[in-house]
Amino acid sequence: MAHQVEQMAFVGRTPWHGLGNKLAEKQPLEVWMTQAGLDWSIHETPVRFMSGNKGHLGEILSFDDHKVLYRSDTHDPLSVVSQRYQVVQPREIMEFYRDLTEKSGFELETAGSLKGGRKIWALARTGQSGVIKGNDRTDAYVLLATACDGTLATTAQFTSVRVVCNNTLAVALNGQSQCVKVSHRSVFDAEAVKKKMGISVSAWDDFMYSLKTLSERKVKQSEAEKFIRSLFQPRPDQVEQKANERAMGKVRALFDGEGRGAHLPSSCGTAYGLLNAVTEFVDHERRARSDDHRLDSAWFGQGASLKQQALSKALALAA
Repeated sequence: MAHQVEQMAFVGRTPWHGLGNKLAEKQPLEVWMTQAGLDWSIHETPVRFMSGNKGHLGEILSFDDHKVLYRSDTHDPLSVVSQRYQVVQPREIMEFYRDLTEKSGFELETAGSLKGGRKIWALARTGQSGVIKGNDRTDAYVLLATACDGTLATTAQFTSVRVVCNNTLAVALNGQSQCVKVSHRSVFDAEAVKKKMGISVSAWDDFMYSLKTLSERKVKQSEAEKFIRSLFQPRPDQVEQKANERAMGKVRALFDGEGRGAHLPSSCGTAYGLLNAVTEFVDHERRARSDDHRLDSAWFGQGASLKQQALSKALALAA
C-alpha cells in the first residue's frame, strides 16, 4: 500500500519510524523546506458543481459557503472546507522554529507531511534532557503540526523521546498535556502560541520528576496485569477481544524483558517500565498498514491517546 508520507527530512540518527531524507546538521530553514517537501503553498478556490441530468452538460453553479484547498505545486486537492476556515501554510509551520533555532538553541530534527500534504509537522529538539537511574536519558522536543482535512487543529506540544528505545511520549503534567491548540477558525499567531506554551525549563523538570517517581515505584506482577488489562480490555464484552489479547501479550513481553531498555534499573519491574512497554508497543510494534500510518497514530491518533492513558494510569499507580 502507498505510504501516507508525501516527503520528509531528518538529521542525526534515523527516526524511530524509519522514514525520510537525511540532512547534515544546522541546515537553514529554506533547505529544510525543500528537502522535507514543504516548499509549496495551500491555495483555495470556490466550490463549483454542475447541475443537470447524467450525460448532459448542465449549468455550472457555486457553493458559496465552502472552498476547495489544493496544492500549488501539483494542484492536487486537499479538502473542502467552510469559508471561515483559516489556512496554515507549510511555511508557517517551519517559520515557527526560526527564532528558536537561530537564537534559543533548538535544533530541527524532522519535518514533513502525511496524506499527500493534508497533515504537516516539524519536530525540534529543545536541548533539554533528563537522566534517571541506569543512565536512562530522555530528550525534550517541541512538535508543531497542522492539518487541512479537519482531523487536527494547529497543535504545538512538548514531547519526549527516550533515547535507548526511541519511544515518544507527549509531556503531561497533572494529567494535562503541555500543548496549545489553535482552531482553524482562528488566525495562527506563532508568537502567541510560543508565549502561551511558556517554553521553559520548569515544565520539563516537573515532567522528568514524574518519570523519576515512576522509575522508583516497583510493581507486582498482579499490578502489571491489572494495568495492562485496564488499558486494552476495560470491559469484558469489548469488541475485537482477540486483537486486544494479542496486544496485551506483546505489552507483557516488552515489560518482562523484551523491550528496549527493559533491563535498565529505571524500568525493570517498575511503573516506568510499564509505561515504556506501552509506548514501545504503540511506536514500534502495534499492527499498522505501514510505518507512516503508525507514525500518524502515535503522534496524533489512537496511539497518542493510548500512551497518555498509560501515563495517567502509571502516575496514579505511583501516587
